[in-house]
Amino acid sequence: MSLLQSLLRLTNFRSPLLRTIVPSVSAAFAIQAAFAIPSIIAQSDRFYDFSGSVTYLAVTALSLYLPALRARAAGSTLPLPGLLEAFKNGGGALNWRQVLLSGCAGVWAARLGSYLFQRVLQEGKDSRFDKIKTSPPRFLVAFMVQAMWVSLCLMPVMAVNAIPAAAFGTGLKLTDVLGLGLYVGGLGFEVVADRQKSKWMKEKREKQHDEEFLTRGLWSKSRHPNYFGESTLWTGIATASAGVLLSRPVQGALALSPLTAISLCAVSPAFVTFLLFKVSGIPLSEEKYDKKFGNRKDFQEWKKNTPKFFPKLF
Repeated sequence: MSLLQSLLRLTNFRSPLLRTIVPSVSAAFAIQAAFAIPSIIAQSDRFYDFSGSVTYLAVTALSLYLPALRARAAGSTLPLPGLLEAFKNGGGALNWRQVLLSGCAGVWAARLGSYLFQRVLQEGKDSRFDKIKTSPPRFLVAFMVQAMWVSLCLMPVMAVNAIPAAAFGTGLKLTDVLGLGLYVGGLGFEVVADRQKSKWMKEKREKQHDEEFLTRGLWSKSRHPNYFGESTLWTGIATASAGVLLSRPVQGALALSPLTAISLCAVSPAFVTFLLFKVSGIPLSEEKYDKKFGNRKDFQEWKKNTPKFFPKLF
């Protein structure tokens, strides 16, 4: 019996939800541990963000294809279901919402991961880990926190991917449109903010300006527009997922109560926003800039007139 067959058998719970979530979350921690070991030995943070993207993509794909993998492990010779088949009449083994939401998570992870990896290659290091990477226990915790981050962010996607295809209803829901709109708007906000910052940094390196901090574009509307975009896009994924998980056929198929369904979706944007506000996002950035520019009048003016998170309209 192969390792994959053993793992699938060990996680072959009666509940479709557990059959998807337990192996997917286990994979997240295993992948992060595999990246953590050489990073700790080398005391290098170069592949930290890259490992996060790899984990997002791998866990998303695993949760989407677990039913097919279980069938193949049991002896089925049928090919893995095609992604495009889900959008045709009948839908096949996958529902279009499963493919769409998995794709949304994958696009975000690939985009952010490549951006952060390119940035750390240019700068040579990530200042967040200057004090952490020399301590193996603390550096290991950072990787495990990233595994938890992946698991909780993807919880609504994993829950939707656990739904048997036959339990999905037909037709478009209001939550589908609202959720996708929030996702597109949030992703667009994050992408534009990151590009504006990258362009500003490039121009600074080329001595096209002597500005010490960025106050143009979206950064004149919010002090952290990239983080606002990230929180918004995960709220969109959670909204679209909740609309599916709250339907009666799906609750019956997964044995979910409405409260559990809402909790599985809400944990994603709630955890993202908590991290951004209390852990590794806004606090580190604000502390860094306060130390460097806190005594400057122009910085204090920008900080006073620019909202921390939610962008001002005018």
